[in-house]
Amino acid sequence: MAADSRKQILRLLSRFGAIILTRFGFWNCFSMLMLFAERADVKRKPDIQVPYLYIDMGVAVLCASFMSFGVKRRWFALVAALQLAISTYASYMGGQVHYGDWLKVRMYSRALAITGGFLVLASGAGEVYRQKPRTRSLQSTGQIFLGIYLICMAYSLQHSQEDRMAFLNHIPGGEIPLQLLSVLYGVLALSFFSGYYIRSAAQVLAILMPLVILFIDGNLGYWYQGRRVEFWNQMKLVGQNVGIFGAVLILATDG
Repeated sequence: MAADSRKQILRLLSRFGAIILTRFGFWNCFSMLMLFAERADVKRKPDIQVPYLYIDMGVAVLCASFMSFGVKRRWFALVAALQLAISTYASYMGGQVHYGDWLKVRMYSRALAITGGFLVLASGAGEVYRQKPRTRSLQSTGQIFLGIYLICMAYSLQHSQEDRMAFLNHIPGGEIPLQLLSVLYGVLALSFFSGYYIRSAAQVLAILMPLVILFIDGNLGYWYQGRRVEFWNQMKLVGQNVGIFGAVLILATDG
């Protein structure tokens, strides 16, 4: 009886993670449109040139729509991963907007982690009624991308004054808990890289991420007013971390 209840809870959490991840494309496109509207007021360019930007958004919305309805979810998750990877590369290489190094780490590491989340979804993880065998190579690649994101988090806590202050404002005890958190991110990254204890590592991360999203990313006053991050760029970053949380939930319950 208890085992059946536990399986049902895990199944619900896995489905919840899949719902978050498959709908990520909608929020990402909406926040991008709002960001570029915000920039239009001050005559700043978008990250990607306009003709290609519309194609990029169209593909993202198409993939999100099919994944949301469960139509060829694995295939469209793979396409979504490829689309996001190309979009992030084009944004980085385009150089139309200047970002500080610390902000680049935040932006591109999260985009890489979402790409990894889509690869995890494309592997067949998180499917309630799996009809085909899981593709372990895709899941392992996705886990590596998520591990890189965790390494970037650990790096930012050591070398980015902006990130350090964001955490220190909410962590009691000062520097020591911050260093312990940095070590924790590193240990979790090693688990994602190696593939060992992946479910346990994902469960720890699933507990940690909502706190980070709520207190760190959600501190809009700090990022927008204190660090001059564009409002809708920060909202986009919040959405990316929520999408990563969805991928982590899948691995925590079906890793």
